[in-house]
Amino acid sequence: MIHHQIRLAMRPDAPRDKVDEALEMLRRMGREIDAVTYWAVGRDVGGDFDYGAMFAVEDIEAYRAYMHAPLHRQVDEIGLPLVRHMVSHDLTDDEDPATGDLIRQIHAERFAGDPALVALIEGLGSYDGSSAPGRDGSGADRP
Repeated sequence: MIHHQIRLAMRPDAPRDKVDEALEMLRRMGREIDAVTYWAVGRDVGGDFDYGAMFAVEDIEAYRAYMHAPLHRQVDEIGLPLVRHMVSHDLTDDEDPATGDLIRQIHAERFAGDPALVALIEGLGSYDGSSAPGRDGSGADRP
């Protein structure tokens, strides 16, 4: 099982109706992407973030399907311009040491094929966690 979690701090000028739309789109991902086994979207409690989402998938192929789902890309387009700071992490109980590399590879493939997505990520105030363009996954080469 792989649990993909994001935490989002919204831009202070993000319109409330657009934030609500983005949150509903995240919920749609949980309901409509077949690869998702279970999910949660809501307020982030106890930190410097406003909202969070978690999507659980069975294995690396389900993770690939989730990451490349057209609805996921639509959510990026609507939601990322509203975000000031984002943290993205993956937790897995798969003991295969290659799983982390495969997760990073899926992210790299996704970014390599979509320069507009790269621009959205680069437009964030900051991004930590799962691989992003130009990152090795450690967070060491971006603020």
